[in-house]
Amino acid sequence: MDVMTAVLTRRSEHHLVEPAPQDEEFAYLLRAAATAPDHGRLRPWRWILVRDEGRVALGRCFAEGCAGSGARRDEMEAKAPRAPLLATLVFSPVRDDTGHGGPVPEWEQLAATSAMTSSLILLLHARGFGSVWRTDSFTESGPVRRILGLRREERLLGWLYIGTPQRVGPSKRRVPEDVTDRISVFAPELMGT
Repeated sequence: MDVMTAVLTRRSEHHLVEPAPQDEEFAYLLRAAATAPDHGRLRPWRWILVRDEGRVALGRCFAEGCAGSGARRDEMEAKAPRAPLLATLVFSPVRDDTGHGGPVPEWEQLAATSAMTSSLILLLHARGFGSVWRTDSFTESGPVRRILGLRREERLLGWLYIGTPQRVGPSKRRVPEDVTDRISVFAPELMGT
């Protein structure tokens, strides 16, 4: 699949079944995705792969993290097992020895993490896998942070739910929207300089 086709046909897939990529294939695709723009090649991210019984434990943790929010426990527990693989995206900004700032501004590191993730999603699609990037209040949940072993300075950016798409109907090709209103051209002669 060429790049343009991958970009135009990729969808957030909500119905995912086995198979999902095995750890070796995920690592292979991640090596390619990690070539996305990353000032300083810091790789300010890490992935935690959650499969099988790990999804059940994570679902229980989701329910625990939402206690008192009015959400139904069974609905919260059912969120994690919706896909064969939950790839947990952790943002790990690189900071200097004082714990402040770093060689590259944190916003650039976050942009690099997002670029890598977007590349990974396209690579998964090109290999026949479907995915959806999910976030929720769970990303700030103390119990979820603890069970995943996140450090204080790390941020949970959500999960890629990954598997094989189980389409209910035909997939529609996305028609690219007109974006010319988002483009301007800098013309210094019009600035009076």
